[in-house]
Amino acid sequence: MLEVVFYKTEAGNEPVLEWIRNLDLDDRRIIGADLRTVQIGWPLGMPLCRKLGDGLYEVRSNLTDKKISRLVFFQSGNTIVIVEGFIKKTQATPDEVLKLSKKRKSEYERAEEATKKQAKKQTTTK
Repeated sequence: MLEVVFYKTEAGNEPVLEWIRNLDLDDRRIIGADLRTVQIGWPLGMPLCRKLGDGLYEVRSNLTDKKISRLVFFQSGNTIVIVEGFIKKTQATPDEVLKLSKKRKSEYERAEEATKKQAKKQTTTK
């Protein structure tokens, strides 16, 4: 089973987790159940997951009141990193969502690489 983490800003905020926490309880449960299915069964395809390109995927959830949500994520080793979440209002994924998701993915990967280099540096200096 894969670990699930939410993107963190440099200030330590988790914007997607905060967004989810502001949804209705029933909607949070639906998103949580769908995310758990992905966590246990990855890789999955349609109708639950769809490839967006550049290593990004979306979890597709049908919420209450005919709302549709998306969680955008990528896989890093044994971890699913959630970088964006939104309520879908148009058929296509908005460009700004894709740009922000790519930016957050890049930031996460740079930070992860820096952490690995630091750990390697500490190991070699001992």
